[in-house]
Amino acid sequence: MIWRLAYRLLLWSLLPWMFFHLWWRGRRQRAYREHIPERLGWYRAKPARPVIWLHAVSVGEMRAAEPLLRELINRYPGYELLLTQMTPTGRDTAQQLFGGQATIVYLPYDYPGAVARFLDRFSPRLGILMETEIWFNLVEGCARRGVPLLLANARLSEKSARGYELVAPLTRAALAGLAAVSAQTRADAERFAGLGARKVEITGNLKFDVAVAPQMLALGAQLKQQIGRRPVFLAASTREGEEELVLEALARMRIEGLLLLLVPRHPQRFDEVAALLAKRQLSYLRRSDQRPLPPDCQVLLGDSMGEMQAYYAACDLAFIGGSLLPYGGQNLIEACAVGRPLLFGPHMYNFAEASQLALAAGAALEVADAAALAARAVELLDDQAALARMSQAALAFNRAHRGATARNVAICARLLAPPR
Repeated sequence: MIWRLAYRLLLWSLLPWMFFHLWWRGRRQRAYREHIPERLGWYRAKPARPVIWLHAVSVGEMRAAEPLLRELINRYPGYELLLTQMTPTGRDTAQQLFGGQATIVYLPYDYPGAVARFLDRFSPRLGILMETEIWFNLVEGCARRGVPLLLANARLSEKSARGYELVAPLTRAALAGLAAVSAQTRADAERFAGLGARKVEITGNLKFDVAVAPQMLALGAQLKQQIGRRPVFLAASTREGEEELVLEALARMRIEGLLLLLVPRHPQRFDEVAALLAKRQLSYLRRSDQRPLPPDCQVLLGDSMGEMQAYYAACDLAFIGGSLLPYGGQNLIEACAVGRPLLFGPHMYNFAEASQLALAAGAALEVADAAALAARAVELLDDQAALARMSQAALAFNRAHRGATARNVAICARLLAPPR
């Protein structure tokens, strides 16, 4: 097949760049330079029991998979759990959540030999790929070995669907090779089916089933106590170029004692954002400094990992990053789980249905730009009754959309059942 040959030639041409990419990213995150053999399918770990394998590319996908994995651990104690990722932060998250309960390694790059070594080493009885992780050689390798693959919590924006249509023959072959697709929404299901997926079910979003960790609620309460009675505006998971817009909004927000809790999406940008705050001559404290908050501090820079739930619990109002600029938005469900009112920009296409449902439920408001963000934030922070109504709406919205875990577990049970 000419498309498959072209794909493999492209991969081989990119191999030097992949090593350069790991070296380059390793300048800021040294972990990118660790476990390199795993990227090519060489592993020290060897399972002693049958394997259920789940791949979650990074932090968000790993956290979304948590309720499904907890249920699988309880239901299948005779199986070993294998978790793969592509990023160091995803690996760290897996270690935090399932260290001691699972084998945690990197998924190899999609070279046929690397994929074969991975599958030969672990021989999974079931593979679960989270959200949109469609690797053509990986799917083909699993199909040849009879390893059923579930694309779980699957989502596909219109923009991503158009991208996959550019390589339609490869996409159709890969999607047809999946044993099942559990789509978050009807629109996602229709896009996957239109691209060639055969067994598609609508199961909802696993992120609604993620329980808020008690220790995160306790940490959030501790942070709020340290902050005192000051109003807290959280800018969560901001992306490159958005911090400037959020700081523009902050300059317009005339609220006595207001504290901005600013949390960049990617840890490699923490220093860059700190430099931006210094350049603007804003008084700020880095969370990693672990020092008491000075009374004149204007910005608390959330440069820690794994504490987003605590940040949501500590704030009065949250803005969802990745939405003022066309990045597609970030997960808003974590905020709703702790009853936090939400603001987001016009670019939430990665969470299109969830954001529209949150708007309809009264849990969120959409803003067009930095000026509108400032105006809405001031309006809400000055109106405690409105904040309380939105808080209750967020909690109700979260409760109403739970249940995806049970539906995904049912699919896994069918795929693990021996053939009749």
